[in-house]
Amino acid sequence: MKSKWFTATGLALGVALLLAVNIFSNAAFTSLRLDLTQNRLYTLSEGTRKVLAGLEEPVRLRLFLSRKPAIRLPSISSYAKRVQELLGEYVHAANGKLVLTVIDPEPFSEDEDRAVGYGLNGIPLDEESTFYFGLVASGPTADEEVIPYFSTEREELLEYDITRLIYQVSNPKQRVIGLISFLPLDGVNPRAALAGVRPQPWLVLDQIKQFFEVRTLAPTATSIPDDVDVVMLVHPQDLSDATLYAIDQFVLRGGRALVFIDPYAEIEQAPSAGMMGMATPRRSSDLGKLGDSWGLELVPAKVVGDLQLATRVQFQREGRLMTIDYPVWMNLPPTLLNQDDVVTAKLGKLTLATPGRLVKKTGAGTQMTPLFESTPEAAEIDTSRLGLFQDPQDMLRNYQPQGKPLVMAARMTGPARSAFPDGPPPLKDDQKEGADNKNKQETTGKDKPKTEKREHLAKSKNGINVVVVADTDILRDRFWVQVQQFLGTRLAIPTAANGTFVVNALDSLTGSNDLISIRSRGRFTRPFTRVNALRQQAELRFREKEQQLITRLQETEDKLVALERNKQGDDAVVLTEAQQKEIDRFRQEKLRIRKELREVRHELRKNIASLEARMKFINISMTPLLIGIGGIVVGAYQVRRRRKGTRTTAETR
Repeated sequence: MKSKWFTATGLALGVALLLAVNIFSNAAFTSLRLDLTQNRLYTLSEGTRKVLAGLEEPVRLRLFLSRKPAIRLPSISSYAKRVQELLGEYVHAANGKLVLTVIDPEPFSEDEDRAVGYGLNGIPLDEESTFYFGLVASGPTADEEVIPYFSTEREELLEYDITRLIYQVSNPKQRVIGLISFLPLDGVNPRAALAGVRPQPWLVLDQIKQFFEVRTLAPTATSIPDDVDVVMLVHPQDLSDATLYAIDQFVLRGGRALVFIDPYAEIEQAPSAGMMGMATPRRSSDLGKLGDSWGLELVPAKVVGDLQLATRVQFQREGRLMTIDYPVWMNLPPTLLNQDDVVTAKLGKLTLATPGRLVKKTGAGTQMTPLFESTPEAAEIDTSRLGLFQDPQDMLRNYQPQGKPLVMAARMTGPARSAFPDGPPPLKDDQKEGADNKNKQETTGKDKPKTEKREHLAKSKNGINVVVVADTDILRDRFWVQVQQFLGTRLAIPTAANGTFVVNALDSLTGSNDLISIRSRGRFTRPFTRVNALRQQAELRFREKEQQLITRLQETEDKLVALERNKQGDDAVVLTEAQQKEIDRFRQEKLRIRKELREVRHELRKNIASLEARMKFINISMTPLLIGIGGIVVGAYQVRRRRKGTRTTAETR
């Protein structure tokens, strides 16, 4: 009796202790987080935490999520749950500077009107139901930033997208791009104008202007305005030391640079250029002294060719039209793009033309991160083999693979030293006069950005961040977009992701170092490989049966046609006995094959159901069962030990 009473009391005390521990842990350990996922999907990166710690004013987040439609979409439902939980981690880490509101925009409601007003992308599911899954962020100003739809295609970039959204609304000032270009990106081309060609801005520049303020800087500039966030340098040629020094100091102070250089630019030649007395523009460009500072160089007079990525082109030889693989014009698939960098992650293919090879300088203190590169079968091709009068087949005859990937674009980060260790170079007379005039304008003008005179930096303050691309043709319209004229308006149809790459690079460089440090993460959704394998095996069997059915059908039809040709006389419209037997046989055959198909489908469902039952048993029942079996074994062992001890005591007495 006492033993039962003690047992009941012990159970009651155990339950009370369990409840007390849960209540205490809920109150005392609310800030404790433990992420046991494989890719630490719910652990915010250090860059995100620094962005949240730097918030001076509260930021409000509105998550628009259609709950009922999400239930009907299992894959979206699990992803929506992850987004909500991750946003909860953001709120917790922001210490009150983030306010999250989850809104369910039901059909024909005011919340749905708000979602439409914010520009969220709704997916129609039926005539009365639309699925919304987007985020709106608002900061201290009236500006708002939006993620129109959380696509599972950008699942690895989920943290970057959310952090970027918060950073943008907390820093609402539009980013300024300082453009120094030796190519007519803005359409201003004196040679084309004299030839009677109407200039048109390159479409990549139009795309950049949709997101940034673009300010054109003179190629002879001796200083970079203080409000410029990124210098975009395109095809630099013969830059003066004063201009190189201005860019050098801008980068060392923490400014960013996006540079496009090229060993062989595909410059269109004007047939009448010689008649106009104009010199043919140079095709090559390089980094000059900046390469010494950044620890990077372009292999001179060499372009990268890759037969595995080559574009098929036509050319004339001895009056004959021939088609060959042109290895220096290449289409890079996403597999050759760096999926860990936000600039190239989730991009489509890129189209390049005669790109160069980038090599890190020996002893450089910077870190080189390739953004895209060739296959190991790529080769270096001398630029002397290129040109209008060269035989494209000649480069194929001398094609020698390098046996390793060749880098064609890279991000350079880390500590760097100035390319001008002895201080600023002396200005020429015309540069002094231009600088004096500019200072006078900046002093008298109210709205002009001022450029303060700064001390010389021998090394970078916090490390540099520069993106260098060894191809300027990536910017040209004809290599990534098709342009059509419709009612006087240019319509652009992208054929490659070149424009998106440029915008991504500028967007990444205009952010803070904390934002740039965020890399792509793992995926939350993990496929059931065994289930997929079963489904694929069944689909192969389906295709085999379907092919058998199609083959037998064709054979029967051919035989019927043959029988029809052999018919003679007035009974031509009457089926012969042989035809009727053939039709009856085919019908029976078709029924038999359909039965086999149903059996295959049934077997597929049976295998998947059996696998699902086993997985549920392992995940749900196996652990408690093992614990129960372990308890029984331990209990039996203790009972046996107790009986053995009692027997020993009795024998001793």
